[in-house]
Amino acid sequence: MAVPKRKTSKARRDKRRANHGISTPRLQLCPTCRRPKRPHRVCPNCKTYKGREIEPLRIQAP
Repeated sequence: MAVPKRKTSKARRDKRRANHGISTPRLQLCPTCRRPKRPHRVCPNCKTYKGREIEPLRIQAP
C-alpha cells in the first residue's frame, strides 16, 4: 500500500484547493425588457426567450 513519505503542508494543500472557489453567475441583458437574466433561460421578468413569448406550463412536469 502506498504511503506518502512526508506530510503535505498546509500551504501545498491549500494551493491545490485554490480552484475550488465558487464564482458569481454570468448575467446578460434581456433583449426585450433590458433586465439582467441568466443566459439560455427564460427571462423571469417578461417571460420571453430569444425574443419569443413563452407560455407557462399548465401542469407541473413530474
